Amino acid sequence: MKIFLRTIFTFLLIISALICFAYFFWYRPKFKATVSSHKNTIKKESKEFIRLEERSVSLKQFAITHKYNSSIAFLIDMSLASGKNRFFVYDMDKDSLLLQGLVAHGSCDNGFQVDPTFSNTINSGCSALGKYKIGNSYKGSFGLAYKLYGLDSSNSHAFQRNIVLHSYDCVPEQETNPVPICNSRGCPMVSIGFLNQLRPIINRSEKPILLWIFE
Repeated sequence: MKIFLRTIFTFLLIISALICFAYFFWYRPKFKATVSSHKNTIKKESKEFIRLEERSVSLKQFAITHKYNSSIAFLIDMSLASGKNRFFVYDMDKDSLLLQGLVAHGSCDNGFQVDPTFSNTINSGCSALGKYKIGNSYKGSFGLAYKLYGLDSSNSHAFQRNIVLHSYDCVPEQETNPVPICNSRGCPMVSIGFLNQLRPIINRSEKPILLWIFE
């Protein structure tokens, strides 16, 4: 009888753990985003900010030379864990952060990937490093999305691979670190609330905005 009760108890514990896991990854992310959840919280003296500042210097010159938006840029630091904010809206004129949010990396069609692997190969399902031009918006299978054009040899197949900026409800609105977030199939995939905050920035820009994925 004791063995039977222990078995039942263990079974109930496993079921409870599965319910908690499902709640965290599928129900919790669907809460509506608040503006405060994506405000900048990184200090200027931090290593994360210094990395962004260094990238912005060369990106601003690239933007001026090629007639892109030289004031605002989107920077994705893939050296950070996926459960931490690593998608940054950077003001290159004021050297300051405007917004930050979570962003998924590609699974490389190889199950769940905690850490990103990069590839420019068509149908690889991986994220690709490099600079992208953000193109026109459209309504796709995930709703609002923005076409991306790879500007470097490391991401030159982005358009053919259908790599786009889009949202999906498996991406939470707030940091989950040390718990990783879901994977994409190579797209920089963000939360619904965060894309809603990126949308007016993209749409109001007179020149295309650059997005840079680096590590």
